[in-house]
Amino acid sequence: MLQLHSVTKCYGALTALDSVSLEIARGEFFGLLGPNGAGKSTLMSLVAGLRAPEAGTLTLEGRALTAGDITGRRALGLVPQHIALYQDLTAEQNLRIFGELYGLRGADLRTRIAEALEAVQLTDRRGEPVKRYSGGMQRRLNLVAALLHRPSLLLCDEPTVGVDPQSRNAIFEYLERLNREGLSVIYSTHYMEEATRLCSRIGIIDHGRIHALGTLDELLMRLPFEEEIRFPVTPTTAPLAARLGELGEIATEDSVHRFRPRPDVKLSAFFALTESFGLPPRLFTSQRPTLEGVFLHLTGRKLRE
Repeated sequence: MLQLHSVTKCYGALTALDSVSLEIARGEFFGLLGPNGAGKSTLMSLVAGLRAPEAGTLTLEGRALTAGDITGRRALGLVPQHIALYQDLTAEQNLRIFGELYGLRGADLRTRIAEALEAVQLTDRRGEPVKRYSGGMQRRLNLVAALLHRPSLLLCDEPTVGVDPQSRNAIFEYLERLNREGLSVIYSTHYMEEATRLCSRIGIIDHGRIHALGTLDELLMRLPFEEEIRFPVTPTTAPLAARLGELGEIATEDSVHRFRPRPDVKLSAFFALTESFGLPPRLFTSQRPTLEGVFLHLTGRKLRE
């Protein structure tokens, strides 16, 4: 559906996107996961036509996308990171403006506005100025404003920043339902729990490059270990920690030892060693690989907030 081929975007000496190639399939819920400043918003702005790349091509449903090509982007909806609503106007007036920008008129527009307000539970507040809305209500209205023209591809650029848990869950459920009905979604976030819940495929981006791409299970397989075992730093566990380098990787952080066995080492060997030191099983906890673990393994640092 959407293809990016060797796309590069620079801001002066800063390379925001560095020869990024990516393909989004029809009906996919694709997550773009990375810290602030990684290039997520830049990629979204290029697809939306708000900026032009220095190099590379973008294609939507077989049609080349160029900056300012309004006709080619009628199949797109954009939910920007920063709320794009007229604060002094009502929810209904905002939706009417966005609908008319896409050529909607008359009864068709009125019907779509009513459906949009009902979908995000704002019908009873339709006549109030947006400036009286909570942050979560504004986010929900911002979302349906991008959907009035019924696009086939929705771009969501960190749409839940500053949103309360109830509104965040409402946005998730609405997007999941639309995706089941056939809407393709590109969803950028730096919240790993969002990517885990929503996305059928995830791309990890940092410093303008895609570092990994795949389903959650495929990304987890990028880690060189299947399980991490943690236990406290105490005089009684010190002899065990000194020996674990023979079986894998051992690190100490915040008064906790973290042990990752080599792929060829069975957990039974680890617990046989703990028994030889007379250490009870209750000292040890295990943790399966996570998206954060994948990110740390690939980039060497935690996600920036």
